[in-house]
This record gives sequence, structure tokens and C-alpha cells, in this order.
Amino acid sequence: MKRIYVCRDEVTGLLSAIYDAWRAVVVDGISECGIRFRGCIERELFCEYTEVAESEKKAGAVERLILKNLGWYAYKMIYQAALSTDALKGDAILGAMLEARKIPDSRRIMDHLGNAQVEKVFELSRNVGDEVHRWLQFLRFGELENGIMFSRFEPKNRVLTCVAPHFADRFCLENWMIYDETHQEYVVHEARKQWVLVTGGELNEELVGKYSDRERMFRELWHRFTDSIAIEERRNPGCQMGHLPLWYRKNMVEFLH
Repeated sequence: MKRIYVCRDEVTGLLSAIYDAWRAVVVDGISECGIRFRGCIERELFCEYTEVAESEKKAGAVERLILKNLGWYAYKMIYQAALSTDALKGDAILGAMLEARKIPDSRRIMDHLGNAQVEKVFELSRNVGDEVHRWLQFLRFGELENGIMFSRFEPKNRVLTCVAPHFADRFCLENWMIYDETHQEYVVHEARKQWVLVTGGELNEELVGKYSDRERMFRELWHRFTDSIAIEERRNPGCQMGHLPLWYRKNMVEFLH
């Protein structure tokens, strides 16, 4: 009978499920295991469903296992795949890790794209990486009345922890916050300190909607500048959407009036 481990759809939950599934296969000899996420389970016949006791200890053990035996490159690919919205990402990651046990050099696991699970991990990681690359270009900050730089975005995948290090490096002397509206979590960075990830809290919409006078002035100047240099005869909305899809624009300063 196939054993399905059920967890939350976030990194700690997923790695905890992988920890339990790995032990079931490698230690206990269970022939087949799978991973599903709470809230999106389609019940299958002849399956045993087990709730995962999630913990940072389990997640850390899996991370160390990957880094030691598969290497940094595979770890990065697996981590990015874990941020995907794909409901079967857990099966793919677990399958790729088990496949690594069968090859002479486990650190070359991501070269074995002939394996379906390894190929899926590669595709999911590439998809997440592409979205991270775009948000590094399209994310915009605005100065609030209290002096904090605030940005919000609506990513498809859970890319906030991949985006935050870039801005922590660029704006290390600033107080800023990035809010992921899709997954309702945010990163907070205090000047000269490390950024922290906050989940489960409610955003004060009234507070983050109050921009400083300087911010409003520069936004107005920016809109006037772009309007003044635009050449009406050369407007090409189709080409523009190819470079900047509509779903990226909702919180971009250039399109807020």
C-alpha cells in the first residue's frame, strides 16, 4: 500500500514530509511513498494517508543531507523547486533524492534528466528562477510617511526568500519591507541588520497606504517625464506586453496614477 505524507505547502512542511518519507523508504523499506499538501488532496485508492509532524529539526536534517551528498547546486535546484506552486513537487524532489542513491556520483544527480523526477525538479526550479529574475527588475519601493521603504507584489510562486537577499545587499542601510500579497507573508529589513521572514501576521493597509510627500512628488515628476518623452506614433502595446506582462504591473509605480 502506498503511503502518502500530508503537510503544509511551505518549505519547512515539505522538508519535514521528505524527512518522514525518506526514512520510510530507506530505513523501513516501504516500497512507495508520496507527498501531498493540505487543502489540495485528491484521495487515491489503496493509499494510507499520514499527517506529518513538521519541525525545523527535520527540515534542517534534510537540508544537511542534500548539501552533504548532492552538493550546493542540487540544493539550490531543490530549494527553488520547493517554492513552486506545483502540487506534485514533493514527489519530484523525493524521487530525485532517491534516484541520487542509484548513481555512482550523487553530486551529478541534476545531470540525469532522463529520469522523470529529476527532469521535473529541473523544470520547476527553472520556472521559479525565471520569476525571481523578473521580480528583481520589476519590484518597486515607495517611501511611507514613517520613512520605511515599502513594496508589495503578487508572485505566482513563493519567491520572497529568493528576492529578499538581493535588496538586503543593495539597501543595507535602509529600513524596508516587501509584502507577498499572494501568500500573505512579508520580509522586514532593519537598517544594518539581517532581514527576517514574517508569516501569519495581518498587514496594516491604512499605514502602508500613506506615502510621504517626497514620494508623491517624485512619482508625479516621473509620470510627467515618461509622458513627455513618449512618442505617440511609436506606441506598441503588444511589444510592451511581451517584455512586461500585465500581471506584473499592478503594483509598479510607472502604472500607478
